Amino acid sequence: MVAACVALALAAVTVATPLAVADDKLKKKQRQAHSQVRSAMGDLDESSKELVAAAKRLSSARSALASAQRRLAVAQKAADAAARVDAQMQAKLQTAEHQLAVAREALDTARQRVVDQRAAIGRLAASNYANGDPALMGLSVMLTSQDPAEVTTQMNTVTSLMSRQTTLLDSLRTARAQLAAQETKVEQMRAAVAVQRKAAAENLVRKEGLEQSAAQARASVATLVVRARAAEAAATRAHRADQRQLRAAKQQENRIRQLIIERSRRQHGGYSGNTGGFLYRPVPGYVTSPYGWREHPIYHYWGLHDGTDFHAPCGTPLRAAGSGHVISEVWSDVYGHRLYLDLGRVNGKNMTVVYNHASSYRVGTGAHVRRGETLGSAGTTGWSTGCHLHFTVLLDGNPVDPMHYM
Repeated sequence: MVAACVALALAAVTVATPLAVADDKLKKKQRQAHSQVRSAMGDLDESSKELVAAAKRLSSARSALASAQRRLAVAQKAADAAARVDAQMQAKLQTAEHQLAVAREALDTARQRVVDQRAAIGRLAASNYANGDPALMGLSVMLTSQDPAEVTTQMNTVTSLMSRQTTLLDSLRTARAQLAAQETKVEQMRAAVAVQRKAAAENLVRKEGLEQSAAQARASVATLVVRARAAEAAATRAHRADQRQLRAAKQQENRIRQLIIERSRRQHGGYSGNTGGFLYRPVPGYVTSPYGWREHPIYHYWGLHDGTDFHAPCGTPLRAAGSGHVISEVWSDVYGHRLYLDLGRVNGKNMTVVYNHASSYRVGTGAHVRRGETLGSAGTTGWSTGCHLHFTVLLDGNPVDPMHYM
């Protein structure tokens, strides 16, 4: 009994372990997907509102243009197909009308043949009325004539007359049958022509409708081309404006970097040791865009995201990552309200942390703050499309991954 229980327990573990591993892998993939989404949203935060709006308009215009071009292609293809069908139907209609005309001519001929046969029979009937029935004439000859030669001659004449009468009657019957057949054929051809005409008329209406749709699609494409060009021009202008602002921000960064380097030369001592957990987390929110090299979602250039973006609703307190001195509190068109906090030397290099996009700060240049103290509030100033904190760590003025120190 014990052995059986152990076997069942082992079997349960064997089954559960792969399921647990699969579940862990699924959760890991889910976390990675969420991280990628947050990263993409964070990257968008690092662009000016004007550029984001222009890029959205450009993307929308391009999407609408592509959709309109697809509709145009479909409409033009349908219109071309309808035109080909129309040409085929017109040819069929012409053939049917020609066949109807030929059938009508044949009908007229058949009618005339019946008329002629009737006239011939009429003349024969009149002759029989005047001269007597050929059959009775032959009987009279046989009863009254005494000369065999005369009887033979008269009988040949009577036979000829009777044969002509039979031929005329057969021809009349044949002509009438041909007339009836031709009348039926004409009716069938007339019906076929009517069907062809109706189908051709319906396809013509369809063709004209499709040609109108194609014309409207072409007009829509032309309008959207103009709109896309205007959106592209607006995006280009916004891009150039952002480049000017970015150059100004870089110049400002270089000036502060020189200040950091000068302070580092004058500093002595500081912290030495393990830096894991050295920094206090500036906000409790999750990471929306990590530090590192990546392609910008709008500009598409390969560049360094020199800090870590944290989710931080507007008004979230910004905490001091360590004790130190505020060396600069400035405005940047790119980074909004920025605050540089000097934490002194860490393993032989000056460490300065930077808070960006704040709505406001409670401390100013020269202030001494303690680890965990509130410095200000998170915001969405500068190049930002939503409230968050772009947190940067500088060692001797060079950016490093902040998460290595938390």
